[in-house]
This record gives sequence, structure tokens and C-alpha cells, in this order.
Amino acid sequence: MSELVARTGRHQQRYEAGYRLIAGCIPFRFRNMEENSGETSEKIVEVLMINSTSGPGLLFPKGGWENDETVKEAAIREAIEEAGVRGDLVHFLGHYFFKSKTLQDEFSPEGLCRAAMFALLVKEQLECWPEQSLRKRSWLTVPEAIECCRHPWMRQALEEGFLKWHDSGMTSTMNCVD
Repeated sequence: MSELVARTGRHQQRYEAGYRLIAGCIPFRFRNMEENSGETSEKIVEVLMINSTSGPGLLFPKGGWENDETVKEAAIREAIEEAGVRGDLVHFLGHYFFKSKTLQDEFSPEGLCRAAMFALLVKEQLECWPEQSLRKRSWLTVPEAIECCRHPWMRQALEEGFLKWHDSGMTSTMNCVD
């Protein structure tokens, strides 16, 4: 049984200008790719996605940013709660806007959301985590993740945020989030 417990409810939820504030991350790792001779040729990047609890397709961990935490703390918490991973936030990928059909409330009646997304270098994959009974984890290459991504805004974060950062030589900027 997990000693970690997922937060629930919206009583501490942050809002700004009619938008519910969301924090999330794209968890990633490097995997050695082997050639036919058994030698390691290069490292490939894999991203971690989780199943949606409300329909088909895969997601990145994300959730409400609450009043008692920073946006970075919220992104790390969501990675632990939903995907069961711990790591380091190494790059801010940007803000992404979307409309949620399920997150409409008195403070955001239209369900407008603004998600702050980060790249999270995974250091530990937990055996037990709060949403373990609801979530299945999948490590995918970036092209596979693009195909499986449920929400267009998450695909945009992957393609225009994460992939652009990765292709620009991400290792030189992997300590920029403090």
C-alpha cells in the first residue's frame, strides 16, 4: 500500500483571470539503443505517459496548482500522484491553454485552463503510488507519444515545447529550473 495520498477537491485551487491554473510535466529518460552487434550506439529519449481515467488515449501527468505550493511543486506532486515517478524539473516548456468539459466551476464556468508544463528527468520509478489502481504507465518514443496523445494541447507541449528543446541540445539547459 502506498503511504502517499493523492490530493482531491478544489478548495485550494488557483485561478487567474477566469482560468484554472494547471501544472504538469513530460517525464522523460534516456535509454541506450543497441545495434545488432550488441554495442550501444546512441541514447534515445523516451517519455512516460499514463492512461486517461475518462476515455481512450494517453496523457502526461497534470493537475490543479494549489494555493499552498509553487507551480514547480505542483508539477512534481502530479508526477508522483498520477505516474509514480520522481525526478528533477529541468526545463520550463511553456504555458498551454485548453478548455475542459469536466473542469467547469463557479470560478471558471467555461472550463478554461492554463497549464504550465515542464520537462521532468525521471530519477526514480515508484513501485507504489497514489493513483496506481487507476493508472497504467507507458514508456514511449516521442513519435509514439505524438500518435497516442489524447489532447491536442499536450501534443503541442510535446512537439513545440519538449521536442524543440530536445532538438536544440537540451543537455546544455538541463539545470535551468531552480
